[in-house]
Amino acid sequence: MPAPVGDRRGTLPGRPALADLVWLPVALLVLGLGLWVSALPEIDFRTMGDYGLLDRLPVTFHASLLVLTAGFLLTLRRAGTSRAWPLAYCVALLVALKAPPAVLYDSVRYPWASKHDAVVNVILGAGELRPNAGLSGNMSAYEQWPGFFTLNAALVRAFGVESTAVYLNWAPIVLGLIALPLLVLIYRTFAEDWRLVWTAVWIFQLANWVGQDYLAPQGLAYILHLTVLAVVMRHFVRPGSAGRLRDRAYLDPAATAVPPPTGVRQRAVCVAIISPLIFAINAVHQLTPVMLCAALFVLALTRRYRNYGLLVVAGLLMLTWNLTMGRPLFLEMLGTLRESIGRLTENSRAGYAGQLTGPGPELAGQANIAMALAVVVLAGIAVLGRRRLTHSALPLLLVSIAPVPLFAVNDYGGEMLFRVYLFGLPGAAFFAAAALVPAAGAPRSRGALVRRRIAAVALPVVLVALTAGFLPSYYGKETMYYTPPAETELVTRAIDRLPEGGLLLATAGSFPQALHRYDQVEHWFFAEQELPENEKMLADPARYLADGIPPGTTAHVVLTRTQDIYTAGEGLLPSGGFETLRTRLKASPLFKTVEETPYGVVLAYTPASTATPATSGGTP
Repeated sequence: MPAPVGDRRGTLPGRPALADLVWLPVALLVLGLGLWVSALPEIDFRTMGDYGLLDRLPVTFHASLLVLTAGFLLTLRRAGTSRAWPLAYCVALLVALKAPPAVLYDSVRYPWASKHDAVVNVILGAGELRPNAGLSGNMSAYEQWPGFFTLNAALVRAFGVESTAVYLNWAPIVLGLIALPLLVLIYRTFAEDWRLVWTAVWIFQLANWVGQDYLAPQGLAYILHLTVLAVVMRHFVRPGSAGRLRDRAYLDPAATAVPPPTGVRQRAVCVAIISPLIFAINAVHQLTPVMLCAALFVLALTRRYRNYGLLVVAGLLMLTWNLTMGRPLFLEMLGTLRESIGRLTENSRAGYAGQLTGPGPELAGQANIAMALAVVVLAGIAVLGRRRLTHSALPLLLVSIAPVPLFAVNDYGGEMLFRVYLFGLPGAAFFAAAALVPAAGAPRSRGALVRRRIAAVALPVVLVALTAGFLPSYYGKETMYYTPPAETELVTRAIDRLPEGGLLLATAGSFPQALHRYDQVEHWFFAEQELPENEKMLADPARYLADGIPPGTTAHVVLTRTQDIYTAGEGLLPSGGFETLRTRLKASPLFKTVEETPYGVVLAYTPASTATPATSGGTP
């Protein structure tokens, strides 16, 4: 018989094993959180340099992560009988990794997130949706897929707060907490060993550096996507499809037997129950329904989950939405497929153009690649090395690779690489954990004993390495993500000066309040193009912009600190290019300075005038 997970082999007589010291998990959890809390006041986020928050995180912050990792590893020894402690540590890890911006920042993290707040404000102000209106800044899509925004408009009204900015930075914590039980449900469908389940959850959190869990449609749609998958994997098993997968002698020791089968009537009821969830996904986001249909398609290829009816329902709901509310963008996307389909290299690159530049962004890019490769390699080791577990968990493996073919279709605005990684991560994290958590029980061969000893060393080493990799991946470009409130106020004043129908010009849309009043003001982010085109633009930026401004239009150029950092870090402008742009526009008789502060400058387009002295620090 296999030995229990928490056996005491190797423990001296009369001395309790570490896992039996009930007080130790409590002590390590309290110590880890205490170190984290004590580290927060030492994080000087307002003076971030080239490495973002990386060189602002004190030793106590890193120590807190190490202590939490040690405590989590300790709780795995009793994960089968005391499940609350691994859960508590997973929650603590989530808070430790992603709560610092929510606790510390005095502004919205991710400047581009402010456009979501702008959509909510417009919905609250107008009281209606305009899916067919040609809105500035590609904002029409948000009113064609309005589910997320109408929900937040209702929350703003219900809580009586001024805007979503009040709670926006807490979204990663809230969404992460909701994702935890969903991941556990999915993993428990294929694994009986709680050590494997909790390790997979832990790895998922460390590897989820993509930054799509902020207050955005993708974050909510992803939660709904996981919910549908959890229901399907547990309640859509066809009768007679399990075969030997209910025979413990055949299964991997860590695997669980296939869930009980459901009849046609039961599955029909389940389809009716989850159809509103699938509808909600379609109302919230453009890409997630495609990812869900891809997942349901590969599940239908297996005998166990061959439910064509569910796939048809999901496909019809997606098509119906795309041909009604989402029709304008859907038709536009179809028109671009001829150019994008089959272009794997272009579709799989990150961002608009150029290469990441600067120590922090470059390190973040390298860490992203290393983290993704580490998870994929570990998952591959488990797929090849634990064949019986791979067989029983094949549906989860297929779901994790289902998004990959989308590389051949579209680049999704330079985001497809990150979205494919995000949707493949739950399955990849499960198999990565399987490579590190050996089967419970006494080894039955010398090879199994060697593998167990290797895993005993590899598990803590890998978890610490993934923790180290998460920090540059998530915080290495933080200088782009934090915006001083004074910059936000400058931009707001600049846009409020423009009359209805006016034009706002900026290098890129990644700055705070960039799309404020998007329903009344036009926007031109003129540097969101290939680097060679921007180098030509810099030769005579004033003439370049003047040629693009319609005659008779009131136009203001806003150049801010965040734009400078973003265009340099993302490689949109060459080194020193932003300062060149700023200097030449200020010197041009085509533009006059309206307002200038340490955080940016506002220039008015005045083709018939000459520049006048700047008004420093406030509104003229």
